[in-house]
Amino acid sequence: MNIRDIISFYENVIIQIATPYSTGTGFYLKDYDLIITNEHVVRDNKSVIVAGKGFEKQIVPVIFIDTKFDVAFLAAPAGHDMPGVETTTAENLDEGDRVIAIGHPFDLKYTATQGIISSMLNQENDVHYIQHDAALNPGNSGGPLVDMNGHVIGINTFIIQNGNSIGFSLPVSYLLSCIYEFKTGNGAKGVRCPSCKKVSFESDKLSTGYCVVCGASIRMISQIEDFEPYGVNSTVEDIISRLGYQVALTRKGPNNWSLKKGSALINISYYEKTGMLVGDVFLCTLPEKSIDSLYYYLLRQNYDLEGLSLSIKDQDIILSLLIFDQYINPETLFNLFNKLILTADSLDDILIAQYGAKRKNVSN
Repeated sequence: MNIRDIISFYENVIIQIATPYSTGTGFYLKDYDLIITNEHVVRDNKSVIVAGKGFEKQIVPVIFIDTKFDVAFLAAPAGHDMPGVETTTAENLDEGDRVIAIGHPFDLKYTATQGIISSMLNQENDVHYIQHDAALNPGNSGGPLVDMNGHVIGINTFIIQNGNSIGFSLPVSYLLSCIYEFKTGNGAKGVRCPSCKKVSFESDKLSTGYCVVCGASIRMISQIEDFEPYGVNSTVEDIISRLGYQVALTRKGPNNWSLKKGSALINISYYEKTGMLVGDVFLCTLPEKSIDSLYYYLLRQNYDLEGLSLSIKDQDIILSLLIFDQYINPETLFNLFNKLILTADSLDDILIAQYGAKRKNVSN
């Protein structure tokens, strides 16, 4: 496989992951029917939102947590058709080998960055990592590190701040060991004890908050408390529910939500520092020519759209709602968001059909 083929192929197995606290990346291993990611990506959640190229966005359970190796497993999504990928252990790797770090966090583009292995023996907390210079960002955490044969060789785990793009990936050998230990639970959810490093399973009769091996305090997945929003977030989620959406499925990280209505994708963000609540819809992109009439239409709509505004950023036409939290009234906010959704769903069709704008490819 050439590099382009590798990057294109992995689009089919990369998973976008979101929780109320964070976003990240995962990937599917068909041989084990598991989604692989980092523990810190799914921390404090017993279920997460996943999206990918081969299935509908949905909620899946967390089934294995390992803080020692920063590894977590998720159940495979329903209705997927993701292909399999091969793995290669460190014995087949050398310093200087080229690698590709792949990720696809929510709201960002699918990324694949190239680099070389600089060290195979870098040790952190008694774990050996693959050190490389393929650029990583926080949203790529949990994604695969891939060799030039298209085989997974590690999990992208962390970077050194101000470390000139020095990244660290957990070798596949550790991952396969975790999978082996997890499979001994015969499908039960498992957690690695932070003290003795043994895995306890939900099926163990004695596993009710204490490790079955050493007796240390341990939080099983079933004991993780459900997320409870508060303040403005609670108001926003109440409105999302009233609008007919499954709230948990709209969350995509801290203070962010995504709603789909027809051809329109509505992104809602709350900025605590400024107190600003924003709803943005990227309607479509500008046509290549004859845009005078389109500009005139947008200006006229801005005059008529009470509570909403149209703007242009680069080539994108954006419909927005902005309100400071001190002015939020639940009923007024419900009406404004309902208006935003209905207007966006019809306005993009008008801009495309009557003014030659181009539909924007979006995913939720």
